[in-house]
Amino acid sequence: MKTAQLKFTPETDWQTIENSNINFTPTLALIFGSTKLIKENTGVRKLKEKYPQTLFIGGTSAGEICGTSVVDDTIIATLIEFEKTTIKHVTKPVSNVEESFIVGEKIVEDLIASDLKHVFVMSEGLHINGSELVRGLRSKLPAGVSATGGLAGDGANFSETYILDENGLALSKSVSAIGFYGSNLSVSFGSMGGWDSFGVERLVTKSTNNVLYELDGKPALDLYKSFLGEHASNLPASGLLFPLNLRTEKDSEPVVRTILAVDEEKQSLTFAGDIPEGSYVRLMKANFDRLIEGAMGAAKGTLKSIKDEDPSLAILISCVGRKLVLKQIIEEEVEGVQEILGTVPTLCGFYSYGEISPFSNDAKCELHNQTMTITTFKEIN
Repeated sequence: MKTAQLKFTPETDWQTIENSNINFTPTLALIFGSTKLIKENTGVRKLKEKYPQTLFIGGTSAGEICGTSVVDDTIIATLIEFEKTTIKHVTKPVSNVEESFIVGEKIVEDLIASDLKHVFVMSEGLHINGSELVRGLRSKLPAGVSATGGLAGDGANFSETYILDENGLALSKSVSAIGFYGSNLSVSFGSMGGWDSFGVERLVTKSTNNVLYELDGKPALDLYKSFLGEHASNLPASGLLFPLNLRTEKDSEPVVRTILAVDEEKQSLTFAGDIPEGSYVRLMKANFDRLIEGAMGAAKGTLKSIKDEDPSLAILISCVGRKLVLKQIIEEEVEGVQEILGTVPTLCGFYSYGEISPFSNDAKCELHNQTMTITTFKEIN
């Protein structure tokens, strides 16, 4: 496997990242960038003209990861040549949120084959039920086939998100995926948060899919605003600073849910994933050290199933909420990942509106919010 990275801005056009040498024909281009630049499509179109046979996947972000740098208002392209692995691209439209489960099913159905190893998913970030999308993926994934990915971002604007089809065309209300095939590819992954729960646990008494209406029989938005105090006026963006810890069953592994939208009239909150009736939630807040430790923990999780060899590529997908909390020290979580994985893997990725990954290599795929998720790749003999 060979990799190289490029950076695009309107002022500089495409430039090779330091130490990148493109002496190969890329099989795949992972592309993450600002909403403005991805939507305009000028930079991506130029790259496609240069590499017409390369399959593209990616989309809009809330910050781009390149090595140990986190940048904004750019497009970062990571070019990859697979020497022993074949890939296939699929894109599906999402006309409405209710189609999320079916879209997940259809993606896997189109990619399924006896030698399918892994599925990497890039979803639009606002008009989707991430939990249902993941449930659809899981329902069709064969045993031993993993899936990871993320929901496209739009900074802290929550206005519009786009993904790229195989030719680099920017699409709204769509989901794309890459299937990786063959026995020569080693894939590993990990996911961890680092947020602290506080306050009392509350019962979800009224909800529909990913829309929360009542907690303990009280209007959810009104109750949530009472938690936020002065931050309430900046919803939904400020909700990224105070996600919910969700527990569906007494002994189940809790997941984190973050807000995408609020409805003042209905006093409801819309989340990136499901908030089932009868589940329990607690408010969460950030702890700088714990967030960085969480990112390092995710990296440690990816290494558990890798024996004696460094991965060649690591895709980091972290939540926009973490970026808003860590602010000027955001690169510390990426540096923490490199500290664990070492300097051999090429690091790329983006800040998202949701992360798709199992907690560990022996767990089922879940939708996460406010986590750092890492997927590593290496071709083996």
